[in-house]
Amino acid sequence: MAEVLNVEKREAFGSAATTRIRREGRVPAVLYGHGQETQHLSISQGEVDALIRHHGRAVELKGALQDTAMVNDVQWDPLGIDILHLDLLRVNLQEVVDVTVSVHLHGEAPGVREGGILLESVHEVDVRCKAGSIPESVELSVAELHVGESATAAQLILPEGVELITDPETVLARVEEPRAEKDPEDELSSIGAEPEVIGAKKDEEDGDKG
Repeated sequence: MAEVLNVEKREAFGSAATTRIRREGRVPAVLYGHGQETQHLSISQGEVDALIRHHGRAVELKGALQDTAMVNDVQWDPLGIDILHLDLLRVNLQEVVDVTVSVHLHGEAPGVREGGILLESVHEVDVRCKAGSIPESVELSVAELHVGESATAAQLILPEGVELITDPETVLARVEEPRAEKDPEDELSSIGAEPEVIGAKKDEEDGDKG
């Protein structure tokens, strides 16, 4: 489902103009694609934050213009806290697109109760679907994973109309045995062991010759 963004057109450009826009609580954005004119926009910071929080990709633009688009790029500040700019690519919401979505682990792995450690190897997968039906994430059940077992992309729970592009054999999560910890007494004994004195035997032999 497409998120709705209310946009305003930007008439001024440059660093000073974008700084002023951000101080007003808005995020600069650009809309392009489909052979149409590039539009310079601004969007409420609150709406952009909600979009990112919901992992939204498809958007419906309202306000200064009406259009449909997909989030093509998000530019963050150096600390990764504030969004500095959005790149929006025009799409028809019925258009089939290839996108990357996050993987959400679902359930409790019995292998963890057995003493194992659940490890997520891959956090995102590539899927193909209509632009207006891009899922926020796809689920992977780990409810049957025992120690030494793994779950692959083929086991993902995909919404209707969503096709997997990532290799189905890709391991996404696994349960491993915990690494054996060294016995503290063994470590102490190895530290306290007398080191071999290199050359001692030779010195004794030399002494005997004398």
